[in-house]
Amino acid sequence: MFVILFYDFGERRVAKALKICRKYLTWVQNSVFEGEITQANYKKLTHELSMKMDKDEDSLIIYTFANMKYSTREVIGVEKNPQSIFL
Repeated sequence: MFVILFYDFGERRVAKALKICRKYLTWVQNSVFEGEITQANYKKLTHELSMKMDKDEDSLIIYTFANMKYSTREVIGVEKNPQSIFL
């Protein structure tokens, strides 16, 4: 599946959230990640993040898609993490 993940964690927890997300997804810009992920890794990701977050202060939003066949991605302005393919 393909996911787009946004988080808003407190200052003390934001670095931990960043580190967890980078294990599973591609960083797009501040607190935003995207990428293909297996169901098993999705469960690991959400579990790890929920263990680090303060549910009274922090938020996590995840959009999931079965595939990206009917979608497009447009960046206007500076792309924070340009994706390139090297073989």
